[in-house]
Amino acid sequence: MPKVTFNNKHSLFYNFLKLEVDRYFQERNIGKTGNWRLFLKTVILIPCAIATYIFFLLYDTSIPQTILIGGLFGFILASIGFNVMHDACHGSYSKYKTVNNLFGLTMNALGGNAFIWKQKHNIIHHTYTNIDGIDDDIAKSPLIRQCETQKWVPMHRVQHLYLPLVYSITSLAWTLLTDFMKYFSGKVVSTGIKNMSTKEHIIFWVSKLLYVGFYVLVPLLLKGWLFWLVFFISMHLVFGLTLAIVFQLAHVVEHTEFEAVQADPKTIETEWAVYQVKTTSNFAMNNKIVSWLVGGLNFQVEHHLFPRVSHVHYPELSKIVRKACEIHGLPYHHFPSMRSAIASHFKLMKQLGKRPIAQG
Repeated sequence: MPKVTFNNKHSLFYNFLKLEVDRYFQERNIGKTGNWRLFLKTVILIPCAIATYIFFLLYDTSIPQTILIGGLFGFILASIGFNVMHDACHGSYSKYKTVNNLFGLTMNALGGNAFIWKQKHNIIHHTYTNIDGIDDDIAKSPLIRQCETQKWVPMHRVQHLYLPLVYSITSLAWTLLTDFMKYFSGKVVSTGIKNMSTKEHIIFWVSKLLYVGFYVLVPLLLKGWLFWLVFFISMHLVFGLTLAIVFQLAHVVEHTEFEAVQADPKTIETEWAVYQVKTTSNFAMNNKIVSWLVGGLNFQVEHHLFPRVSHVHYPELSKIVRKACEIHGLPYHHFPSMRSAIASHFKLMKQLGKRPIAQG
């Protein structure tokens, strides 16, 4: 991996912000991990997913009904990913490591792999956010161009039109393809996957086999190939689209910054925390329904600054972070609604789809 360093010599912003955030928790005598609000989400979402799955298996449904049930199932799975898996894999679900590891395995139940996701997301994405050549979330693709340093091809002219289709296959791609590519190559983009123990290798293969059993074989046997296929595709289209849209609104919108790295070492002349603020954006911060469903991922600025703090605390922390940004003359990117953030994302992707002047 190309070496990238941040100028953390003074870290004035983060030191100030951390003191303020620590004071917030100390004065209220509360922990930084999840509380009853997060646990309530868990006991709502996971049983809802199980109930939807069992309903599909046991009751006769028409094709239109199967499409609706599959879509609902996919949306619930996405919400489990946002609310339960995400906090658990960051170690912010509970103060107990065993509990975090257990609920982190919901990632495997969704079709992915918790170990690889932690390497890709916690270590790489959260350290090297929006750095083309390292951050897997904006990895080079022949289908979409997400920043100006990526190669342009003619089909990008209309990428803003076919983005929903590309995003809809996101979960299917990492379940059936990209997880295996990372596993066998031992890399996430240019970064090596480290310390994958024998236990993690076993978990990888066992969970993939269980996925095939529960999501393919059982429905095939009980419902037949047509109803299984309709359910499976509907599930993944909604699941993938929901995941992709929410995560794209965090970083690939207007005003957020990008960097690029090639073979030579690169130094970013700001402290890491300042860089996170400049490359990240919030949305719909006052919409409690959105906040509940997306697991606080609409407070991405706070999440990137304090990834080991549970998302249930982000609405209050956002007041502290915003004030700190004002004091230090830093931007605090945010959109008033989810709709406006989506509009900004598609506007940016349309701009990036235009042929660069340098290429004629």
